[in-house]
Amino acid sequence: MEQTENDILRRVRKIEIKTRGLSNEIFAGKYHTAFRGRGMSFSEVREYRAGDDVRDIDWNVTARSRKPHIKIYEEERELTMMLVVDVSGSRLFGTTDRLKKNIITEIAAVLAFSASQNNDKVGCIFFSDRIEKFIPPKKGRSHILTIIRELVGFRPESTGTNLSEAVRFLTNVNKKRCTAFILSDFLDPEADRTALDDALKIARGRHDLVGIRVCDPREEELPDVGIIELKDAETGRKVWVDTSSRAVRDYYAARWRQRTEAIGETLRHNRIDTARVSTDEDYVTELIKLFKQR
Repeated sequence: MEQTENDILRRVRKIEIKTRGLSNEIFAGKYHTAFRGRGMSFSEVREYRAGDDVRDIDWNVTARSRKPHIKIYEEERELTMMLVVDVSGSRLFGTTDRLKKNIITEIAAVLAFSASQNNDKVGCIFFSDRIEKFIPPKKGRSHILTIIRELVGFRPESTGTNLSEAVRFLTNVNKKRCTAFILSDFLDPEADRTALDDALKIARGRHDLVGIRVCDPREEELPDVGIIELKDAETGRKVWVDTSSRAVRDYYAARWRQRTEAIGETLRHNRIDTARVSTDEDYVTELIKLFKQR
């Protein structure tokens, strides 16, 4: 169903109220702890105390004052967060009261507001089997709302998926280190695992990557509801399936497990922290678990 401008604005406002509240109450502190700054910057000088590291002595100040002084450093908190968001056709699937797109949008908004609370820049990459849109990193509430508005109303040109293309673009467009969240169902039927592995390996060397996989219960197993027509949201291919057949349901479930294990192995091999969120689950619990494991 086509969304009007007013529909989009109402949805943006609703998402802002919900996710900004979650960010303020739950995630801002956990985000600060889980995602460190770029390094240490000079803060001040003070007199040397027993137990201080002698390597931090400021010899110029020590010589002038004739008393040993050391340099104090603090963590540089400013980060750049990139949201790498899957906008392929499969995100419009959902058999609960929420589509995968709704979950991805809310999680992206929570992460963006958490970053904003820490005065970090936030940027966004929308991808299908091509790069659909790039929003350069900036600070501020109005910028976060622009990203949410795009998440709600964006219409991609393509319905396919190419994860490796999105990861390569992330590497090329961000010269400085950033924290990048890949929000996707990771359903890439034409995936070249070698190409994805290579792209992740290069990106992981430059950036802090986190994968958030959003799925739906019906992608894992088929219910016994007789003969039904299934349609691939990305290719448009249709097929009739007899779900009353145990062999058919077992094959469907096995294929899902194979896909899950393959992408899980690729992410683990590249040491990428990952959370899995289902449309029938509370994503808050999974995000907190993700932050705690870092």
